[in-house]
Amino acid sequence: MRVGFLEGVRLLAVIRLLCLAIALIIISVSISLYCLVRPFRRNNVYYASQLMGKVSWLLGLKVEIRIPDTVKNKGPFVYICNHQNSYDIFTVSAAVQPATVSIGKKSLKWIPFFGQMYWLTGNILIDRKNSNKAMNTIALTAKKIKEKQLSVWLFPEGTRSNGRGLLPFKTGAFRTAIQAQVPIVPVCASNLHNKVKLNRWDNGKMIIEFLDPIDINDVKKENIRTITNEIHDLMANKITELNNELEG
Repeated sequence: MRVGFLEGVRLLAVIRLLCLAIALIIISVSISLYCLVRPFRRNNVYYASQLMGKVSWLLGLKVEIRIPDTVKNKGPFVYICNHQNSYDIFTVSAAVQPATVSIGKKSLKWIPFFGQMYWLTGNILIDRKNSNKAMNTIALTAKKIKEKQLSVWLFPEGTRSNGRGLLPFKTGAFRTAIQAQVPIVPVCASNLHNKVKLNRWDNGKMIIEFLDPIDINDVKKENIRTITNEIHDLMANKITELNNELEG
């Protein structure tokens, strides 16, 4: 009986991985075809993200999204969110708001199916190895925010934390907000590290909470690092609060 149970558990994980791969391909191809007719439209990323977010049930995970009235149906903003692991594509995606694009590595466009969708939906691709191009990207992003009234979704840690807590923030998102003259909106996702077990039916709940917009337009250049650290601490405290709520 024990051997049969273990085999069943392993089978569940294999089936889930297969379903996740199939769902990712189907969504990527479908959205890419849609974007060939309507490329780079302001809500393309939102539509794709909503579809990606619906896949979280395959992970046995319930995602609760909390958005205050100060954020809902408003903007443009620079959203900043903690980046935990590869599952973010199926969880955090559900929180992406209308008229929002993200900024990602230029190399993403070479990922089969997903990369083409990521580019065609209108996300901004940058070369992180080139600091000059990165600075130009801040100016370009700020210009798009102003001209097209778009919000931008960024992961200020610059990489996945993978259980290391909220990593230090880079200042690019904050410089972008100041140049575009728009508020920062912190987005806090509860801990997902080691919570998702593909061989377990129910992986519990995740909470994603938007905080009120923070106006940093009057922050001087020499104080950007200070405000960056202050917002980092604000988000770290909120994430701890969410984790305690789920564990309580």
